Amino acid sequence: MNYNNYSFVGMHLVWWFVWMVLLFWIFAIPYNIPGQKAKKDTPLDILKKRYASGQISIEEYQEIKKTLEFK
Repeated sequence: MNYNNYSFVGMHLVWWFVWMVLLFWIFAIPYNIPGQKAKKDTPLDILKKRYASGQISIEEYQEIKKTLEFK
């Protein structure tokens, strides 16, 4: 076989493209994998966030927390 005529240059460029796409997918999009379900916040997580942001008082927090833990 004589490779002096560069008959495989096109395939070589395809492989570079494949590797670049693969590396981009691995390093740039590790958290948004297709088909993976996103974790939903539980009601207790939402309650903690509301208390931390100051939307509800400590009394409201404790009352709602008791209700959620009872269920």
